[in-house]
Amino acid sequence: MITLENVSKRFEDVWAVDNVSLTMQEGSVFGLIGTNGAGKTTMLRMVTGIMRPDSGRILIDEKPVFNQEQAIREFYFIPDEPFFFRNATPRDMEKYLATVYEEFASLPFYEYLEKFGLPREKKISTFSKGMQKQLAIICGLCSNTKYLICDETFDGLDPVMRQGIKSILANHMDQRGLTPIIASHNLRELEDICDHIGLLHKGGVLLSKDLLDMKCNIQKIQCVFATEEEADKARQQMDILQMDKRGMLYTITARGPREEIMAYFAGLDTVFYEVLPLSLEEIFISETEVVGYDIKKIVFN
Repeated sequence: MITLENVSKRFEDVWAVDNVSLTMQEGSVFGLIGTNGAGKTTMLRMVTGIMRPDSGRILIDEKPVFNQEQAIREFYFIPDEPFFFRNATPRDMEKYLATVYEEFASLPFYEYLEKFGLPREKKISTFSKGMQKQLAIICGLCSNTKYLICDETFDGLDPVMRQGIKSILANHMDQRGLTPIIASHNLRELEDICDHIGLLHKGGVLLSKDLLDMKCNIQKIQCVFATEEEADKARQQMDILQMDKRGMLYTITARGPREEIMAYFAGLDTVFYEVLPLSLEEIFISETEVVGYDIKKIVFN
């Protein structure tokens, strides 16, 4: 388990991470999402010991991470732009990583290279961005660490490769208990594989919930009210995150279990209504609009 307790990090007059507390449970996929500049990358760099928090503490399996070799060996970090030694080949990286990680799986490493079509003796600097990302993921998986921490894992990968990586991650979770922690702007990709979501905004945590619970407690309703008085009643009595009107049709995003929302609308005077499932992207938009991160302000102001 990775735990952040009241963690803050400041760069001059900007709080990149502001008093964040999070728990990332082992054995599940934790997805870290957020608005631009929310502090995701800074947080990951502190979790991996690259940066030291100004205050608070970060623990990996109850061990402090910063400057602690034992804790650092528990994870492999894949940054947004993977680092490889200058002029190194995949074979060079395998030799190096085998000296750092005692359980590095050299044979599977070369098997993955062959499956992915990556040449073992060619300089990595000649690889495309997608090929370098594939190699970084292979290095991380074959390090056999307990945690795989990824910043924009799927960026640069084609759709077929993205599905393949998801399957491989799932196999490693099932076979050896791998815990992936993935920060990404690609919410549709995360929605397919994540069990838990942490949403950051302006350096703070807006929410940290199981994805299934999150979806079960936020609903989208499309309806036509018989009168505007009924619309006002819904506006006053429901926990509404967003309410838009086009012509007679209202689209409402509201908090609450599906059964309660349906029972409530059954008691209203409506021409019709339907309760629809929300995507992670729609949840993101609704939650961030509540705190002022509104697409209408960005487009029209």
